[in-house]
Amino acid sequence: MLYFVPTPIGNLNDISFHSLEILQKCKLFLCEDTRVCKSLITLLNKKYNLNIQPQNYLSFHTHNQKQFLSSIDENFFDQDIAYMSDAGMPGISDPGQILIDYAIKNDIAYEVLSGSNAALLAVVSSALCYKEFIFMGFLSNNGSQRKKDIENLMLNPYPSVVYEAPTRILELIEKISKIDPLREIFVIKEASKKFETKFRANALEVFKKLQELDLRGEWCVVVDCVKDKFCQNTLCEDDILELDLPLKTKAKLLSKINAKSTKENYQKLLLS
Repeated sequence: MLYFVPTPIGNLNDISFHSLEILQKCKLFLCEDTRVCKSLITLLNKKYNLNIQPQNYLSFHTHNQKQFLSSIDENFFDQDIAYMSDAGMPGISDPGQILIDYAIKNDIAYEVLSGSNAALLAVVSSALCYKEFIFMGFLSNNGSQRKKDIENLMLNPYPSVVYEAPTRILELIEKISKIDPLREIFVIKEASKKFETKFRANALEVFKKLQELDLRGEWCVVVDCVKDKFCQNTLCEDDILELDLPLKTKAKLLSKINAKSTKENYQKLLLS
């Protein structure tokens, strides 16, 4: 049997008894990162006085998963195997989806255990989702594609959930605040850990708050859905800055949407 075992996203106590039973049963572990997996097993053995001792740890991640599956023996899955990503539910913005797809297509018995998931934790904590929501995972890092992703995010008819790295969280919220400064946003970092941080406010307030915080840690963001008063064709600051116009004209246009004087905007344009 192939087991997909969710791991704690922060608090070690979030591991389920079912997961612990499966980990003691399996002799082979497939891991997104074997070092992270070994460290987790050491902590679990110590905390719960267990004797989880797999015979082997094998790497199975985004960069080697196709090659791995093409090279294994046909009897490989006759044994009990546990797959674990670094944190949370395998297959949700983590490796695992291809392995499940492979199991389905090759009639391999598998089971997905229930457990920690940062997206659902954020959805419930935000109180922004009454029924439907859209999970977008990590947005693209590419400049033009990232811009499209953010624009699509702002037009979604349901609240949207996004994962974001600490190096990009401020830039993401800044762009959202320029498009719709009053859009309600919930952010949470280090979910379930000792120094968990979370708050909800409009985009502009969230952006100001983030500038005061230590941004280190993984972030999850819930962005409220588009409202009737929000116009898809509204220009934002980035749109104006990209226009091939004289600086004075840009400054005048910017003053219409950011409440700053034309002179302030002009001086900022000169320095950029």
